[in-house]
Amino acid sequence: MAAAGAIRLIGLDPGLRATGWGIIVARGGGLTHIADGVVRTDPDATLAQRLVQIASGLEDVIDRFRPDEAAVEETFVNHNAVSTLKLGQARGVVLMVAARAGLPVSEYLPNLVKKAVVGAGHAGKNQVQAMVAALLPGLGAGAADAADALAVAICHAHLRQAHARLREGAR
Repeated sequence: MAAAGAIRLIGLDPGLRATGWGIIVARGGGLTHIADGVVRTDPDATLAQRLVQIASGLEDVIDRFRPDEAAVEETFVNHNAVSTLKLGQARGVVLMVAARAGLPVSEYLPNLVKKAVVGAGHAGKNQVQAMVAALLPGLGAGAADAADALAVAICHAHLRQAHARLREGAR
């Protein structure tokens, strides 16, 4: 749990091989990096075992860092139906773990995440990583999956703040 007036967010970038996660605290307009990492699965394990590895890893992260809300990147459909299906299964596990932990879960399309973080919906991975590093001073060089997860958390922090202002204006 974050301090009063602050909210602790976990961003999640689902993947069967590697699921990235990033924890930030949003207070007012400021963002603070707390932690990030990747839950890696054993490529020799069965699909079911790999999904359990993702669930167990994320449960540990949520238990340790106690986020208030979760944000998950949505899946895009690619030309390989089998890969898309496996990614969807990993994403389902990510959503289930966050929901089972009692976290409100928001979902964002990759282009919206890029637009919220970089300002361009078709930004490249390097641009996203550079902007994440600029927005979260002191962030070390980490895995690309963790940077993507932090970008999802940053997107959620920005958009939840905008939605709150709209709700206040409607009163």
